[in-house]
Amino acid sequence: MKPFELNAETRTAQGRAENRRLRRQGKVPAIIYGGAGEPLMLSFDHDDLSHHLANEAFYSHVIKINVPGGKPEEVVLRDLQRHPARPFVQHVDLLRVVAGEALRMNVPLHFIGEDDCPGIKEEGGIATHSMNDVEVECLPRNLPEYIEVDCSALAVNDALHLSDLKLPEGVELVDLMHETDRTVVTIQLPRAALELEEEEAAEAEAAAEEAAAEEEAGDDSESDEDDSDSEASGDDEDKG
Repeated sequence: MKPFELNAETRTAQGRAENRRLRRQGKVPAIIYGGAGEPLMLSFDHDDLSHHLANEAFYSHVIKINVPGGKPEEVVLRDLQRHPARPFVQHVDLLRVVAGEALRMNVPLHFIGEDDCPGIKEEGGIATHSMNDVEVECLPRNLPEYIEVDCSALAVNDALHLSDLKLPEGVELVDLMHETDRTVVTIQLPRAALELEEEEAAEAEAAAEEAAAEEEAGDDSESDEDDSDSEASGDDEDKG
């Protein structure tokens, strides 16, 4: 898996004032930590970083950081701080990748086969995604860009769970390591269809109850008539 590349500048000054100065210059303060090395303070060009952030794979990929006068660092994106109101990145945290040492990363899910699955194509259902990414544990060389969720065989009321996902070799799901098997996607009828189905079921049940009540009333009426006939017959016999 070829890593993304970012060119960095080293920085020694730190603090809010220095970070504000960097941002005014169109730069993003960042830090690399973890592994056997010391934390390394850097800055990136904001536009270059934003260009990479537009690619979904950047968030779950090994990133090569070119440091002036130093050895390139291989890292993964650990945290990203954005401005609350404006489209600016304010700070980036990067974790060193150590060969032979497992890491944990959130990887996006790609849902395939939904439009052709029986539950949607033939039964008019819709897909409900309970998860859009999963946390995996693996060696850096096995880190997947994404994990596919094949929905092509699902019918209405079917669901796929974490245990149903096909994982690349050497990749484990953290939730399953903790024995937590969560729902990933379900196929359900739209709410309007469900409400109509429930309404029709309620009407059918009411009609059945009404028919049963009428039948019971009819049986009681016939029983009363039989009793009346028996009494009348008895009176005639007494008169005779």
